[in-house]
Amino acid sequence: MLKRHCLRLLVIFTLAIGTMVSADAFAQGSAAEVYGKDVYWNATPNDVNNLLKGMKDQVDADYHMDIRTLAEVSSEPEKNPILYRSGHYNFSYTPYEREKLREYLLAGGMIIYNTGLGSAPFYRSVIRELGLIFPEQPIQRLTSDHPIFHSYYDVDRVEFTPAVHKTGYKGNEPWFDAIEINCRVVALVSRWGLAVGWQGEVKDEYQAYRPQSAVRLGINIFAYASAMRAWAKNAAQAMKFVDADKTTADKVSIVQVTYNGVWKTRHAGISVLLQTFNRKTQVPVKFTLTEKSLTDPSIYDSPLMYITGHEAFKLSDKEKAGLKLYLKNGGFLFAEACCGRKGFDLAFRKLIASLFPANPLTRMPPSSQIFQYPNKVTTVGLTPTLTQDLGKSSGQPVLEAVTVDGHCAVVYSRFGMAGGWEMSQSPYARGYNEIGSLKIGQNILMYAITQ
Repeated sequence: MLKRHCLRLLVIFTLAIGTMVSADAFAQGSAAEVYGKDVYWNATPNDVNNLLKGMKDQVDADYHMDIRTLAEVSSEPEKNPILYRSGHYNFSYTPYEREKLREYLLAGGMIIYNTGLGSAPFYRSVIRELGLIFPEQPIQRLTSDHPIFHSYYDVDRVEFTPAVHKTGYKGNEPWFDAIEINCRVVALVSRWGLAVGWQGEVKDEYQAYRPQSAVRLGINIFAYASAMRAWAKNAAQAMKFVDADKTTADKVSIVQVTYNGVWKTRHAGISVLLQTFNRKTQVPVKFTLTEKSLTDPSIYDSPLMYITGHEAFKLSDKEKAGLKLYLKNGGFLFAEACCGRKGFDLAFRKLIASLFPANPLTRMPPSSQIFQYPNKVTTVGLTPTLTQDLGKSSGQPVLEAVTVDGHCAVVYSRFGMAGGWEMSQSPYARGYNEIGSLKIGQNILMYAITQ
């Protein structure tokens, strides 16, 4: 993962009920805390200051903090790139505040919520409010391979107080819920208290992280935000193509599979891929992406479907039956683990094994037609994170396939490509670079319509 150097890129951090941090220079910054009606918003007054001091001592990053009300927070992330809010009790935003936060987060900002002493009422309020702010994007728990747990330290295992385990939670993995938009965490929720760990005053009766775990998670949050901040500006500029001619006959079109979870990780990637495919091959395409559930009978009229995601997912029995029938009837499924995330990868492999136990995912050989046309693909460039993992900057592309009743029914990439189609791979993506992603994507489309 991207480590060590990331923190020096951070420009602003905001804490909430509101807190915000702003970096003035390469290794210096400022923070502002946003407060509201909750009188316990500052129950641990030295939490953020201690965290920032720890960052200076441990990772040579220097920041300072300001305190602001939500009304004082700018909707322009450049002025307050990160917001932090802590609390103990139920709360709700006004419609205006929700709209302001949505605008701020979509523009590249990030907000972090700390549950004071693991407060369930505050946690439930955050989950409810984020659902109202982003009704189209479900909140989900981040699995231990998420880059936020590895951006500086590897903290996929942590130490909790006994009170956490008394709630019935028996694991030792950190618990963060998040809203992710275009492969970026815009809102992060810590189920258990971080602030008391930052302050260094953790009692066994608190539902919280032990200090070392809390500090390392805090530093990771800063590192992740730093790496993602500049990238978010470019990601927001991704192209998207629309159809001038609304007819669909004799055009390559794609149906994206919906499911219970975050099934849309990128919003423009498919349309960009189709545009480059059309330019490369002159094959007519339909840019508009149709989104359908696997229980929709009209999927059997769609020769090509696409499924992706970051985290683990499960299909209902009816969805599984619909997918199996679709594939047995000659349909083609293009699947991708967005950003090369392990949660989706493991879940997809489990799904295929349950549908076709006698037809496992099998790696496609370099001689396969899928690597020959319209692009001759022998090696592709890798993202920096995948390069670090594999110890090389390029390699032979890896695609796996499932054959059903004599035809190739599934082509799957465990390495991410959608960000490459948008020419904006996430800094933490385990995938192919932009050129490689487009070439492989174009080849998969051609393979799907000609095999």
